Amino acid sequence: MAEQFEIDVDALRERYRIEMEKRIRPDGNQQYKELKGEYAEFDEDPYTPRVEREPLTTSTEVLIVGGGFAGMLTGVNLAKLGITDFTIVEKAGDFGGTWYWNRYPGCMCDVESYTYLPLLEETGYMPTERYASATEIFEYCKLLGRHFDLYPHALFQTVITGAEWDDDARRWTVTTDRGDTITAHFVVVAGGILHKAKLPGIPGIERFEGHAFHTSRWDYDVTGGSPTTPMDRLADKRVGIIGTGATAVQAVPQLARTAKELYVFQRTPSAVGVRNQAPTDVEWFKSLQPGWQEERIRNFTESVTGVKPAVNLVDDGWTEVMWENTQKLPESEDEAAALELSDFLTMEAIRRRVDDIVEDPETAEKLKPYWAKNCKRVCFHDDYLPAFNRPNVHLVDTDGKGVQQITEKGVVVDGVEYPVDVLVFASGFEVNTDLDQRVGFDPVGRGGQAMSERWAEGARTLHGVLQGDFPNLMLISLVQAGFGTNFVHFLSGSAAHCAAIVATCRDQGIDTIEATSEAEEDWLMVLYGAAGGPAGYVQHCTPGFYNSERQEPDAKAARNLVYAGSVIDYLGHLERWRAQGDLAGTKIVKAGDPA
Repeated sequence: MAEQFEIDVDALRERYRIEMEKRIRPDGNQQYKELKGEYAEFDEDPYTPRVEREPLTTSTEVLIVGGGFAGMLTGVNLAKLGITDFTIVEKAGDFGGTWYWNRYPGCMCDVESYTYLPLLEETGYMPTERYASATEIFEYCKLLGRHFDLYPHALFQTVITGAEWDDDARRWTVTTDRGDTITAHFVVVAGGILHKAKLPGIPGIERFEGHAFHTSRWDYDVTGGSPTTPMDRLADKRVGIIGTGATAVQAVPQLARTAKELYVFQRTPSAVGVRNQAPTDVEWFKSLQPGWQEERIRNFTESVTGVKPAVNLVDDGWTEVMWENTQKLPESEDEAAALELSDFLTMEAIRRRVDDIVEDPETAEKLKPYWAKNCKRVCFHDDYLPAFNRPNVHLVDTDGKGVQQITEKGVVVDGVEYPVDVLVFASGFEVNTDLDQRVGFDPVGRGGQAMSERWAEGARTLHGVLQGDFPNLMLISLVQAGFGTNFVHFLSGSAAHCAAIVATCRDQGIDTIEATSEAEEDWLMVLYGAAGGPAGYVQHCTPGFYNSERQEPDAKAARNLVYAGSVIDYLGHLERWRAQGDLAGTKIVKAGDPA
């Protein structure tokens, strides 16, 4: 339960409104730059040297796009169902997805490792800490690849450039940047939720003459050190970091320890609660009984979506802050007031923590978040706020405006230039951009229609997975699908669903499956039914990816929804649909039947 403080509700409402409005920009998501063209160097792989190979001409039953958790779990589930003819195509040099790319110092998962890392019971792996580091998670991804024999199925350092449906052959023809041509019966697009980095479109960004990189392409040649050792080349360097979200909260303390001077450029402060990192209690872990992880995963999701299970198995910052679902539609004015007060009190406790830790009152005030708790992803860290007590760390607050420009020598805020030698962009990843932009290719379905054309006025899917006129194409993404604090809970259920569809088609002799237009519209109504409370809530939020940077809604945005209920509710829709057994809402063609 939120702590009780004396607060002025009317004053806080007004403060939230002011802070929100000063950050609204007319360009919305367009304020960010894609990593291509003149910015392509920010997207290069600094970790694995490119290995040349001959182009392939081959076929596969299932082609999986992406080798992160979603793609790996799809492969694992297919193999469990007896389907071993699958190919995983991955841009990176190994498995891991976001945990391959994000190797910045201090990087770790903010969801406890016992619920986040999938298949712990099957692999027998014990995480070393309650919140696993990126290094450990990446190693675990490779362990999954070995344990489930996924490596023989993988094409690494390979980017899909096109996928076109052949109605006569009832197969997809997929091409890659390696000159490959792969025909596939089914395609599962598991291209990642948070994998495509973005840069802020700051004037002059290309003019900077020092070293610059995105956090997901950390350049240890510049900083020295490694994810596990100090950055020994920064002792004489002035470092600037743009962004103060979840990534910066983890990277700033590490930069603060080694840089000569660190300038943290802030548009919107993060909410930073207590993490309480700890090593895994070996005896406790050994005492866990079969089925413990599935129970714990479900318990955590319930605890952060307002269900309040009888026993809070995880009992951490997430379950304390999110114990009450303040986004739900209130049934009375009294309930609305109580939910608002609960939200205010939770955030007030976070703001007061800033005062308890940060010694300079002016800096402390600028680090306080004035937005409701579900407007952005709350962070949990024990070293971020103390970093601002170091004499070499300087908070440059932009009062919601963002950085004014970048010059050859540094960063300009409110007319003042801050010279830096190294510039780090902690500017996050694309979330609300068009799906074809994020996955890097535009599938072409029946009749030569591209997905971007069919979705020109918004997404059309069944469960966010199947769609009409794109037979045997399945999506694992946020578009018209689930979303939750523990992403892997959603990814695990979605991967199992896609694998089950493929297995059902095999068992029933089905050659093609796609959604009907009626089912797509019915699913849209389900999405609208779940959106009431959260939709109203985020409209009062400061800009961020949860509300598409407060970009003016249009017909397209009205369809590109995320399922606003809990992950458990969303996966329940998938599970009931499969249990029904009749593939409701789909058009199927069996082998030998005319199209």
